[in-house]
Amino acid sequence: MEESVQRIEPARLTDVSESMSDALAELSATSAILGQSLHPRTAANLADLVRIMNTYYSNLIEGHDTRPRDIERALAGNFDRDENRRNLQLEAAAHVRLQAEIDRMAAEGRLREPASVDFLRWLHAEFYRDAEAPMLSIKGAGREFVMAPGEWRSKPEHDVAVGRHEPPSSERVDDFMQYFAMRYRFDKLGKAGRILAIPAAHHRFNYIHPFPDGNGRVSRLMSHAMAHEAGIAAHGLWSISRGLARGAKSRTDYKRMMDHADMPRQGDLVGRGNLSERVLGDFTLWFLQVCIDQVSFMTGLFDLDTLAKRLHSYVERSGVKPEASRFLQEALMRGEFDRGEASRISGLPERTARRVFNEVIGLGLLASDTPKGPVSLRFPADALDALFPKLFPET
Repeated sequence: MEESVQRIEPARLTDVSESMSDALAELSATSAILGQSLHPRTAANLADLVRIMNTYYSNLIEGHDTRPRDIERALAGNFDRDENRRNLQLEAAAHVRLQAEIDRMAAEGRLREPASVDFLRWLHAEFYRDAEAPMLSIKGAGREFVMAPGEWRSKPEHDVAVGRHEPPSSERVDDFMQYFAMRYRFDKLGKAGRILAIPAAHHRFNYIHPFPDGNGRVSRLMSHAMAHEAGIAAHGLWSISRGLARGAKSRTDYKRMMDHADMPRQGDLVGRGNLSERVLGDFTLWFLQVCIDQVSFMTGLFDLDTLAKRLHSYVERSGVKPEASRFLQEALMRGEFDRGEASRISGLPERTARRVFNEVIGLGLLASDTPKGPVSLRFPADALDALFPKLFPET
């Protein structure tokens, strides 16, 4: 008997509870103010940090503890000699690169439909673009094959059970994904409809499990792209991956809620289609609450006055002259400044000002895109615990 694509129904909620409406309103409001007080250049550099954070937590969900320093080294092309750690670094660098491209496309208004077949296959192909052979080798459960980046499961040996769940057979994946793309199109949805589609699409994508491997990573990048198109991404200043990895109450929340949303319909009153609408509602509300928690957390972390105090404290503990914090304050407020302004900003004699300025450069807190160009704030891995408490587990 042929598997029906209706198996993923209900794909969208028909009833929105009062608590869900409240969550929608809160998420829209809080994401709209995140980063508003920051200079655009400072916000852009903080978005670079968020990409590293997103990658770290996405890896953590997959059971890989790739530390921020390892990710920073990978982005600089400095890879570990150990093959396993090197492969994790390659994945991390790919995630950061790909999320940065999503952010650029969103800013330039050229982001494609996030749930479209072409976009999802592009995400997978780009993520594994630089993957080495061992990263594409799929082994286990009596099967062994080489995964083709960007290609759906299409052969019997690609079939797999995910915990207790058995995704659609490989021969039906393309039909399921065509249906998925149609059900989660954004072009005819308003803002509330788009936000509500994000958690539902996140679950249903993983329910279909269209690729032999990498589905979790692609689903989180898809959700990030959807957040942009739904108007809640705050220019990339928060990450759903951190929320999913930490959960609302426990780090086991994500797996438990994903399993919960797999529940089949339990009678006419629970919803239409193969799956339970009530349970999809549970998952959606949980997902929105996680989003709100992350937006609120990042709003507090990126508060202008709070960040200025942490930068000042970090300079004090670093052993450089206290006037060094004036450089950081200037960059925080103006976004960037010219190197020739060092003496004016610090109030120090020219020679001393250059020495202190170079010490701050050495700490990695200021940098420029070109050797002699204007400098802006940067956030090196060594400073993250001090500047952004609880952003990562203590490193």
